[in-house]
Amino acid sequence: MATAKKSRKPEPVEVALTRPDEVALDFPRQWIEFPDPSDAEQVYRCDLTWLTSRWTCVYGRGCHGIDRTKPDDGCCVLGAHFSDRADEKRMHKYAAMLTADDWQYERTGRKKGVVEKDEEGQRKTRVVDGACVFLNRAGFPGGAGCALHQLAGRIGKQPLEVKPDVCWQLPVRRTFDQVTRPDGTEVLVVSIGEYDRRGWGPGGHDLDWYCSGSTEAHVATEPVFVTERGTLVALMGQAAYDVLASHCEARVAALTAARSVAAKQRSAADRTATLAVFAPHPADPI
Repeated sequence: MATAKKSRKPEPVEVALTRPDEVALDFPRQWIEFPDPSDAEQVYRCDLTWLTSRWTCVYGRGCHGIDRTKPDDGCCVLGAHFSDRADEKRMHKYAAMLTADDWQYERTGRKKGVVEKDEEGQRKTRVVDGACVFLNRAGFPGGAGCALHQLAGRIGKQPLEVKPDVCWQLPVRRTFDQVTRPDGTEVLVVSIGEYDRRGWGPGGHDLDWYCSGSTEAHVATEPVFVTERGTLVALMGQAAYDVLASHCEARVAALTAARSVAAKQRSAADRTATLAVFAPHPADPI
């Protein structure tokens, strides 16, 4: 998972409210829980508030970056931590396919290597000139942005097949919890939700800006469960995704109808009450 280092005492959640475009970290959410159609010992717990929100990546289209001094570097300034050895091995396989024409730091990467350890000894992609070694900076002839992401398009693969796990999973966060039911039955509860500031660890509070809770990033024409279909299928499997999608579609239809009713109500209190039962994401347009 990505980890932002703690540089000072985490600020209170309320401080998020001082960033005009970011909503507070805690707000009502609607969840759905269902058994995995492919595994009787596994249960999915999914955040419908997030998955039906209108978030979209705005890199290169208004992204402020997690470091205000490097807005063009998005969330790539820390490097990408590997989830396991297989994740790192896959990255090396595709990094070997990059050339100087499509990778700005090809010479540095070949000479020094593309992996380093953080302060806690965790392996991650090397940081060069203040950002991930694979990040082509603005003005690079081969194109700005992740060199691995661009490689995926060139060789006909999805970015999730080429990039480190954390890079393609954002903004979706998957966590695991082994639960013992009252009758002694054990199940693995897999939660699928928003990769908010807390997902980066204690240092997540120190990020200068973060998109998942920003109104400036909730501008998509389609909900997350549609735009991030490839990511969700990779994380859940097709059968579980199909179940999730059916619940998301039903929620979107009901929420759309509720918003239509609310739009005709004169009282702000009435409009809020009409929508409250659906717990819409507060960063979404009303």
